Amino acid sequence: MDESIARLAVIVLPVVLAITLHEAAHGYAALLKGDPTAHLAGRITANPLRHIDPLGTVIVPLLMYFVSSMAGHDGLLFGWAKPVPVNFGRLRRPKQDLFWVAAAGPAANLVMAVGWGLAMKLALSMPGHTFAEPLMLMAKAGITINLVLMVLNLLPIPPLDGGRIMVSLLPRRASMAFARIEPYGMFILIGLLVTHVLDELLTPLLVLAHALLMTVLF
Repeated sequence: MDESIARLAVIVLPVVLAITLHEAAHGYAALLKGDPTAHLAGRITANPLRHIDPLGTVIVPLLMYFVSSMAGHDGLLFGWAKPVPVNFGRLRRPKQDLFWVAAAGPAANLVMAVGWGLAMKLALSMPGHTFAEPLMLMAKAGITINLVLMVLNLLPIPPLDGGRIMVSLLPRRASMAFARIEPYGMFILIGLLVTHVLDELLTPLLVLAHALLMTVLF
């Protein structure tokens, strides 16, 4: 248990940043495209307190982490923040701008994954230093959680970002039909998770994304 708590302390910062900056990026993209809703609500910020969802940011991640740790796994940690409010009707070109608003979250995770990759390089450059090992652990967690969030959110299932990107790219009639899936999207996602289909989908994509990142940085 002590080891689990110590590891949790190292990975909290990368996880919180990954979740909150993902949401802030959506709000910032919406502002650039004409919708100030998130800006007026004070949600375009890196302050995690503005994005915390008690269930998704605190309770679920802690339960997942400790339950998986006690089951002998590495300690799974995942969660979500409060969705940033976006009024798509206020975007200058709602259908086209939806692409950029939706893509901003995964793009933020990609940038953070690169940033944590650079932190890993820094840790490797100072072997034996007091902060080298904690920084390495934090960097590994940061890369993993950001790649997971990026790949997961790019799945073409509304209300995930990938689903909204599809709505933006499809012809109008097809996009309207596809958008009707959104109320059932989370049930579809849970079904894929329970049946382990989600693992089969995500694992090769994550391996590829991680390999590409390591190739570029190292």
